[in-house]
Amino acid sequence: MAKPKKDDTSEEAKKIVDDAKNFIEKAIGDIGKTSATKQLILGTASGWITGFITMKIGKLAAVGIGGGVILLHIASQKGYIDINWDKINKRVDKITDKIEKETTGKSPDWFDKVERFVDRKIDKAEELLKKKEHKAKRWYNDFIGDDHYRATETHVFLTSFVAGMAIGLICGK
Repeated sequence: MAKPKKDDTSEEAKKIVDDAKNFIEKAIGDIGKTSATKQLILGTASGWITGFITMKIGKLAAVGIGGGVILLHIASQKGYIDINWDKINKRVDKITDKIEKETTGKSPDWFDKVERFVDRKIDKAEELLKKKEHKAKRWYNDFIGDDHYRATETHVFLTSFVAGMAIGLICGK
């Protein structure tokens, strides 16, 4: 088979576009000639269908983007990838400052920048202390031989989930 030439492809694309335009113009012209009731029904139905499809596509996009962000976060937590949060935060700060300057006409003052910087450093220190605290607790429990059972958030959730299902089944009868 011979490959179609580039000119043939663009001519076919132009023909398809022209056919689509003609179809849309004809459909709109035909609808314009009908009664007001029919126009109202067709307008409402087409608007509802367009909104429904847009809503489904929006939900799909939101799930895709949100799922991607969640997967990146999980991968980061598990150590599969390493995210340079300092670099991301600096870039976000620059973009935020630029947007603020364009919307209000003035850039943020130095006090706001210092406040952001100190807040981030305090968050880092808190995260480091929590990691050290967890290690210290584990070391202490290993040292004194404390192996008793401790309920975690998962245990509490599963217990309340089962209890809720039981209540639902009993009340549903």
